[in-house]
Amino acid sequence: MSNNKQYGFHVDTSKCTGCKTCQVSCKDRSDLPVGVNFRRVYEYGGGAWNKNSDGTITQSVFAYYTSISCNHCSEPVCTKACPTGAMHKRAKDGLVHVETSLCVGCESCARACPYDAPQINREKGYMTKCDGCVDRIEKGLKPVCVESCPMRALDFDEMDVLKAKYPNASQPEVAPLPSSSITNPNLIITTNRLSRPTGSNEGDVLNWAEV
Repeated sequence: MSNNKQYGFHVDTSKCTGCKTCQVSCKDRSDLPVGVNFRRVYEYGGGAWNKNSDGTITQSVFAYYTSISCNHCSEPVCTKACPTGAMHKRAKDGLVHVETSLCVGCESCARACPYDAPQINREKGYMTKCDGCVDRIEKGLKPVCVESCPMRALDFDEMDVLKAKYPNASQPEVAPLPSSSITNPNLIITTNRLSRPTGSNEGDVLNWAEV
């Protein structure tokens, strides 16, 4: 039986307020150029206000936030799409990394990933993505996105630890995310009471310009 670790994230969408502190701290830590964000906060909402025949107003409006980065999937399609082997899953901790010396910047991984995690750095000519803040993990610290979250809506650890710590969390079958069956992401989500399921047509991403 393998003793290799598998790290991943927990996101509590019942706590996330969409402040984007996680997104900004990640961008600062990685010194990312304009247009590249390893972590993004999706605002998903919908519903309507309706006037009733008696003159009263009822509404079904809802909105919630979901913070998403690379999910270091158990079946990463980005590694399968990579023609050079640059995109690879590390055996010792399950983190998906880019070997930049092998990357040719073809963006095949980006087109394959349903979470839009790999992003090209055009100045450097190779793909970039969340690396799980591996330098911090090796020092016993959490990723910067986790430690910067003012609502403690994010967590990162070995998946067995996260599942035990958050027994009410489940795999991310939450709109606007794709089905977890595609890549088996190492991500569990504690859902907001307003959450809609993956594939729902009740709402839309309200901040496309940001994500």
